[in-house]
Amino acid sequence: MTQALDWDPGDYARFSGLRLRPALDLLAQVCTIPGGDVIDLGCGAGAVAGPLARRFPGHRLIGVDASAAMLAEAAGYADVQQADIAAWQPDAPPALIFSNAALHWLPDHRVLLPRLAGMLARGGTLAVQMPRQYDAPSHRLLREVAARLFPERFDPATWQPPVADASAYWSLLAPIGQVTAWEAEYVQHLPAAPRGHPVRAFTASTAMRPFVAGLSDADSAAFLDHYDAALLAAYPLLPDASALMPFRRVFFTLKV
Repeated sequence: MTQALDWDPGDYARFSGLRLRPALDLLAQVCTIPGGDVIDLGCGAGAVAGPLARRFPGHRLIGVDASAAMLAEAAGYADVQQADIAAWQPDAPPALIFSNAALHWLPDHRVLLPRLAGMLARGGTLAVQMPRQYDAPSHRLLREVAARLFPERFDPATWQPPVADASAYWSLLAPIGQVTAWEAEYVQHLPAAPRGHPVRAFTASTAMRPFVAGLSDADSAAFLDHYDAALLAAYPLLPDASALMPFRRVFFTLKV
């Protein structure tokens, strides 16, 4: 990851099952790969290490992440490397660069993705999954509440969607190799949260982090109160105080 704040592995792991399923769906679309390392790019605490190792047992598995806290929890890799994805370079051409829910934190995908593809061994694969949830209430309300409460800190006019649609990635990568691109919406059932709305509990460890970073305790509390109220209207609670949260993700694989 490339966020200035380090990540909290415990908070992120609270919804590990929901976060792992898209990675497994992406992995299921990766066919044979040549010799070379398998790179888990933006590996976090290593949630996908086991599935990757079982799928490609004859390959050295390397985890790469910018977060020291996440890498301290990561297991199942032959090696882990702390690095900014935007500047990372492999030691040798990888057979597979697998990135689950990481590249949306990086800008300029038109430059980044061809650069990653150019690192692959001949016949290698780039496989990527990213959230494409930014127009959904869970993420849109973060921007709206922040702009309403703290207009001097958050200017919605400067915001740009960090992730394009699947067809845009197909068009970008098709000149390089064989591309498969698709989108899927997962209906996530979120349990009742000890504090706040269940959707807030889900976004707290990811999308919400940049919005509350640097706020005072009072400002943070005001932000969370307004965000919870807006979420309650967008995602009504079920009788047991749980909630349904549809979540859209974009996927693509590129074989060079």
